[in-house]
Amino acid sequence: MKMKKVFLSLVFAIACTSLCLGTAWAEKLVMKGSTTVLPIAQKAAEEFMNEYPDVQISVSGGGSGNGIKALVDGTTDIANASRFIKQEEVARAVENGHYPVPFGIAFDCIVPVVHNSNPVNNLSIDQLKKIYEGRIKNWEEVGGKDMRIVVVSRDTSSGTYEVWEEKVLEGGRVFPGALLQASNGAVAQAVSNNKYAIGYIGLSYLNKDVKDLEVNGVEASKDTAAAYPISRNLFMFTDGWPTGVTMQFMNYIMHPDKGQKIVESVGYVPLY
Repeated sequence: MKMKKVFLSLVFAIACTSLCLGTAWAEKLVMKGSTTVLPIAQKAAEEFMNEYPDVQISVSGGGSGNGIKALVDGTTDIANASRFIKQEEVARAVENGHYPVPFGIAFDCIVPVVHNSNPVNNLSIDQLKKIYEGRIKNWEEVGGKDMRIVVVSRDTSSGTYEVWEEKVLEGGRVFPGALLQASNGAVAQAVSNNKYAIGYIGLSYLNKDVKDLEVNGVEASKDTAAAYPISRNLFMFTDGWPTGVTMQFMNYIMHPDKGQKIVESVGYVPLY
């Protein structure tokens, strides 16, 4: 009887040790970067961990530039970005012994949004450029009410800002009086609370609290994304060709019936 108790105690101790070691040895994956990609990354991480409970995934935003910087510095496994990596960023990464590999994961539109009370429905690329450069200052100049325009923009660490700069400003600069926000959600909130405001956000962040505008007569949607004037690919960058749990996650995010369904469910356009 005594030997049986000792044996059971040993079995219990081994089981407890195995559980503890299982937690300690759980594979970890870190993702940092774009707030545009964040809804995809968060939902994919949650569903991936449900399917693979031995994996722990940490997801944070902060902007595409910050995500790529983390990859350059070796402090993330995956950098989420709403723009492509720059050549100088690649050079810095290689100097540090890291080799960024791009994976296109989704397609997106950058949508200008205004307060729900604003009667303006459509703006041209040229009008948007002049508004953001401070050359059009009143809504009356573009068919709206006699109200000054409050320009809301993303900060320069944002991939969304860089695509906006390229496709709308065409290399120009946002005028100094613009209100800078750190995320898509912050832009949407700022515009929803200000009847004078205009901002721009990714498709996934459109909601009933803001009014989205057509650009050159084209409405932003999953069906019109290919023809929409301000569209872009969304990326995940890995440190070298992915292996292990990183490869497992990248296969998951690009799987037509898994990650690509998540892409569609959060409001973006799947690629696969």
